[in-house]
Amino acid sequence: MALVVQKFGGTSVADPQKIVAAAKKAIARQQGGHQVVVVVSAMGHQTDVLVDLAKAITDRPSAREMDMLLSTGEQVSVALFAMAIQSLGHKAVSLTGAQIGIRTDSTHTKARIKSISTDHVKSLLDSGAIVIAAGFQGIDQNGNITTLGRGGSDTTAVALAAVLDADLCEIYTDVDGVYTTDPRLLPEARRLGSISYDEMLELASLGAGVMHSRSIEFAKKFGVKVLVRSSFKDVPGTVILSAEESTPRPASGVALAKDEARITLENVPDQPGSSHALFSRLAASGIAVDMIVQNVGQGGRADISFTVPADDVPEALELSGAVAKQLGASGVSHDAELAKVSVVGVGMERAEGVAGRMFTALSAAGINVRMITTSEIKISVLVDKSDAQAAVQAVHRAFGLDAETAEGEADVAGSHLVKSSPLEVVRRLEGMEDLAIEDCQLDASQALVTFTELPDTPGVAAEVFEELGRAGLNVDMIVQSHPRDGRAEISFTVPAGDRDKAIVAAQKIASARGAAVADVPHVAKLSITGVGIRSHAGVADRLFKPLADCGINIDLVSTSEVRLNVVVAAEHGQKSLEVLRKAFGL
Repeated sequence: MALVVQKFGGTSVADPQKIVAAAKKAIARQQGGHQVVVVVSAMGHQTDVLVDLAKAITDRPSAREMDMLLSTGEQVSVALFAMAIQSLGHKAVSLTGAQIGIRTDSTHTKARIKSISTDHVKSLLDSGAIVIAAGFQGIDQNGNITTLGRGGSDTTAVALAAVLDADLCEIYTDVDGVYTTDPRLLPEARRLGSISYDEMLELASLGAGVMHSRSIEFAKKFGVKVLVRSSFKDVPGTVILSAEESTPRPASGVALAKDEARITLENVPDQPGSSHALFSRLAASGIAVDMIVQNVGQGGRADISFTVPADDVPEALELSGAVAKQLGASGVSHDAELAKVSVVGVGMERAEGVAGRMFTALSAAGINVRMITTSEIKISVLVDKSDAQAAVQAVHRAFGLDAETAEGEADVAGSHLVKSSPLEVVRRLEGMEDLAIEDCQLDASQALVTFTELPDTPGVAAEVFEELGRAGLNVDMIVQSHPRDGRAEISFTVPAGDRDKAIVAAQKIASARGAAVADVPHVAKLSITGVGIRSHAGVADRLFKPLADCGINIDLVSTSEVRLNVVVAAEHGQKSLEVLRKAFGL
């Protein structure tokens, strides 16, 4: 007998009629021969009502009491949902997070799951009941109620699917699947029939909004097949699965993060330990950094730029100023009026000219690029917030996402999960949301080329990579640091065998624009892949500290949700690999 976990969000259970309609979907699944666990959010806007009640009492409610208060929203929903199933003549039992056995750490309002008991839920399922589980909540080691933060019900659903070895996790929501971009922003967006975990992780972390990134981390870590579908329309939805099972497209979607703030430490001494000094302080304060760009040092100095959510800017600026003073940097600058536009696709790595197409589209729209960072499946750029919507539209059209038939049937046949041995199941229940680093790899076959003194004008990146494309060069990492004094710096890596050809092309580009070219014939690129790289605040520091302790300087950095790339001198490549593999327990 197959097991299915269904999750219904707040809009899907907003009133009694919608609760009954959702209950009928759960009953239909059970009558189709499945055991069913239903995860329910608070009724639509109920959480907002509770928050307003707290604010009417005090401007600074304690985090513990907010968890106690907000958890009642889901308790109302599960009880009503169970009553609805019972009124339709079927057996149902509602459970709070504590009754299920969801154990978390003690970080109130944004707790992480440590383990989940399964015995009670399994016994209820075996008795023929539909189990109605409260999303968004758990209990810590001291018996305190905790909540999981934004997207917590999605996280509950996928986590339960993982530990119960469910065959499918259905996410019912007010949208009918995952789109190539936000259809509210761009009406010509198309629904995708399927998308890979890594693509969805990137899109979720970039503000796609359909599912929260923590739930996708669970899905990838434990191999849970997830189906996103509408509560109100009978359409196939979008299935989220492994890269091997998904369609490899150069571009599957375009995401917009509207409230990015850029902070730059200027003229930092280009020496081992500079990055560690900065990111250890940020990690200690729980600030999760997104884009990290460190340019190639010139004259013994380099700039380190990074982005944080707008809410974290005051604290991040204060910490950055202290570090800048400690390191002897010339100062700190920032810009809070920026947005990040990203194109994501698992087929990007094997497709030519993806970066050029993106930069050309932005150039044609007259949009200036402030920063660039890339990974194997994502290209992200910072643009002025006022240009954000036009940038999404331009990039979306450049990759034909408005015209191609992105729809298709969501294939949910069969079970993706490999059933686990008892020992593996026990191990699954330990540290469920811990950082999971899968691998660290060394690529010593690349050369690094850097443009300095490029004019900071719309279209420069497009011109550079169009020219490189015409020269037949296959570019890997691309990093553009924050422009200063009207000039930008762009670095990229190519196979070492193409170094001479790259220098010829680069010098031609530079001479036409009053820029200069520098290169390193052989460099080492270290790539760390895993789950939770962005959502765990201390990952960057765990990378920078061991390298600094060994006196290894970092020449270039690029980041993404599932991968962190650094470039070091070729002679330090093997040592860096050994150091990082040890640091991440590989």
